[in-house]
Amino acid sequence: MKELRLKLLKDDVLTPLEFTVRRMVNAGYVGRDRKAVEAHIEELRREGVPPPPFVPILFPVLSNNITADHDIEVIGGKSSGEAEFVLLLDRGRIFVAVGSDHTDREIERHSIVHSKQICGNVLSTTVWDYEDLKPHWDELLLQSWVKPKGSDEEVLYQNAPLATIISAEEIREMVMSKMVDGETDGLVIFSGTVPVLTGEVIYGRYFRSELVDLRLNRKLKCGYNVVELDYLKDLEKIFE
Repeated sequence: MKELRLKLLKDDVLTPLEFTVRRMVNAGYVGRDRKAVEAHIEELRREGVPPPPFVPILFPVLSNNITADHDIEVIGGKSSGEAEFVLLLDRGRIFVAVGSDHTDREIERHSIVHSKQICGNVLSTTVWDYEDLKPHWDELLLQSWVKPKGSDEEVLYQNAPLATIISAEEIREMVMSKMVDGETDGLVIFSGTVPVLTGEVIYGRYFRSELVDLRLNRKLKCGYNVVELDYLKDLEKIFE
């Protein structure tokens, strides 16, 4: 389990929110449009990642991997972020954050589920009440930017409305249908992502994502530096 100290933004007021993470699930290949799903599969195929056995798909993730830190450590130079909305379930309530399912693409070539355990699942420290979003959920925008290695310029990486991926209710119900014991208190669900605009995965040194609510004129933000563990010599020989 891991304790998160968050802030709930409701009616323009920030209230402290402590959330105990007991379980975490990452969803994948969640596009409503089959062509968009195939585009994401093709993006990963170009990186050597085999297609999933079925879609959508769910992965259990170590609960200690969740973080709101501004720096995450990674092994090697082939990891990247993905903008996602995040659902936090507790005692009948659902909170919404924005986050990134940061993934080791080298390990993903061999095992998608194991690749999800190596890097952090990053989320915003501010969350919204899902009840405030239900009437206009599909209008919310999911965006991300990345700074490529060796550059200080941000590249717009992802930009799509939530209407392009399956709804929060559908994802929640899908996860609940797969739960062995039905226990969802303290459950965190990362939604799965949208296709990248660049046509290829960028292994950046900085990643940030936003969930934009134009109706209520607000946004959630998540950003972090990608820190490669490079303080030992001859690492390239180890990674071979």
